[in-house]
Amino acid sequence: MMDLIRIRGLRVPVVIGTRPEERLARQTVEIELELGCDLAAAGASDDLRDAPDYSEIERGVYRLAAESKFQLLEKLATAVAEYALSFPAVRRCRVALEKPGAARYARSIGIEMVREK
Repeated sequence: MMDLIRIRGLRVPVVIGTRPEERLARQTVEIELELGCDLAAAGASDDLRDAPDYSEIERGVYRLAAESKFQLLEKLATAVAEYALSFPAVRRCRVALEKPGAARYARSIGIEMVREK
């Protein structure tokens, strides 16, 4: 069985898109992460050293996204998943991205991907 850490509603201003006008100004992308790991040791010890530092993961994902200039949500999601999986305790990562205002009639356009070690 795998335990989960969730980071929800991480709103990041990014340069993303394929159209020239999308490259001129930052747009908000909302990121949701679900990190699969074993939290039994942290649950038993109550010691941060036994848990993934999700504050560090959150800050790193924010920085990665804010500094990126990818064209596709798929590329940004892949980069976020690779970063999250670089933490030894993280065995599985689900990344969901939403780009509000990206569609004419829909509230947002989004993608979701799952990656594992």
